[in-house]
Amino acid sequence: MRKAQLGSAKTQRGTGPAKSKTLSVSDLEREAQAWFLDGEIRQLSRNTLALRRVLLDRFLRFLRENGHTHVDTTAVRAFLVSITKQGLRPKSVKNYYVDLSCLFRFLQTEGVVTTNPFDAISRPRVPVDQIQPFTVDQVRALLTAAKRSRNPRRDEALLLLMLDTAARASEVCGLRMSDLDLANRRCQVVGKGNKRRTLPFSAQTARALLRYLSQQERDPEDAVFLCERGERTGCALSRYGLLDMVARLSRSAGLQGVRPSPHTLRHTAAIFYLRGGGNVFALKELLGHTELRMVNRYLSLSQADVEAQHRQFSPVEQLRKSR
Repeated sequence: MRKAQLGSAKTQRGTGPAKSKTLSVSDLEREAQAWFLDGEIRQLSRNTLALRRVLLDRFLRFLRENGHTHVDTTAVRAFLVSITKQGLRPKSVKNYYVDLSCLFRFLQTEGVVTTNPFDAISRPRVPVDQIQPFTVDQVRALLTAAKRSRNPRRDEALLLLMLDTAARASEVCGLRMSDLDLANRRCQVVGKGNKRRTLPFSAQTARALLRYLSQQERDPEDAVFLCERGERTGCALSRYGLLDMVARLSRSAGLQGVRPSPHTLRHTAAIFYLRGGGNVFALKELLGHTELRMVNRYLSLSQADVEAQHRQFSPVEQLRKSR
């Protein structure tokens, strides 16, 4: 009896949108709610779930504003071209492609659609990211700018923690007081895939954190880094707020020739770690990467430093010059 009921339900499900090769925009918005719910059931991270909503909202807004009533391959191509022309980085365009394609694969599994409009489109190519970290002088200039900013204790503590731990922007913004262990100089962060890891930091960073946190009492579940102005005053600093802070400090420091972003701080931390003699295996754990190949790009840049230094200070060359 149960099997008969399930078969009947599946038949009824198949009489819906799956009959059509394309899904209407309004149906897509409604059916996507099950995709969000599925992500919550699978315990995807809050950042992943929030990003999915942002990507879908932008996709739906484009479709409606440009007169697309159904989601077909033509509409998808137009959307990808549009966001590319708007200056989105190749990696961001790829994220749209991957996540929205994942949505349609889910709808296929659910029997909502029979085809995925993304299947006929090649995945956007992402060129190898040319890492350009901050120099030592630029880092010093950033820290000096932080000390004369609107919120000097917070900004200095933030910069030092990111440089000391190579944490992602989302990991730093997600820090709660209960995640901090100032006595033992370490913190716990939640990375991609909801994976937790422990990151050590220096005594200097611990002192900067202590100076900042001594400004007001906090509960264990309060955010470590707080927004300082606008409607979000007193709330957890968002990734956009952190991006704005780094950009503002970079302008104040007069930095040029490098992208002023939290991700550049992460690159810088990784490069400084290797330059200081750290090994790639420990760096992999520090960065929260699952594969060593993700660290190789930092290693190659660090190796270029070694070669440049050798050209300048080669023992044999020094012997030749001393003749």
